[in-house]
Amino acid sequence: MKTIKALWIAILIWILGVSAFSLIYMLPILEDPYLQANIGLALVVPFLVWRGARLYYRNGATAHGLKLGLVMLLVSASLDALITVPLLIIPFGGSYASFFGSLDFWLIALEFLGTCTLYWYLRIRPSLNTSIKNG
Repeated sequence: MKTIKALWIAILIWILGVSAFSLIYMLPILEDPYLQANIGLALVVPFLVWRGARLYYRNGATAHGLKLGLVMLLVSASLDALITVPLLIIPFGGSYASFFGSLDFWLIALEFLGTCTLYWYLRIRPSLNTSIKNG
């Protein structure tokens, strides 16, 4: 696994995800801006993770998608613990427990893992099977 590459892609996904969450939070669409931002993030995460996986696998990497997804999710969760919660959650009355114990967080985490794994099964695994048969 190209760990450094996975770490940089995960950091980029996290930056774009937090930016999307913050932007969607400020749009005056629903009465509950937190719910609105979580719905928006749930719609944005698959796109970001798919593009991140595509970037990771672009130069012939073959690590399983679940493994890549776990690495990228752990990086994102670590950045949430170090930056998001202290700067964006705690000042508004939240806590680490409320953030990481939220069903929203875990559903988006599953979506993150599922998207990365699905990318591997649809785009990478078929080419691995072809090279084994031709080799």
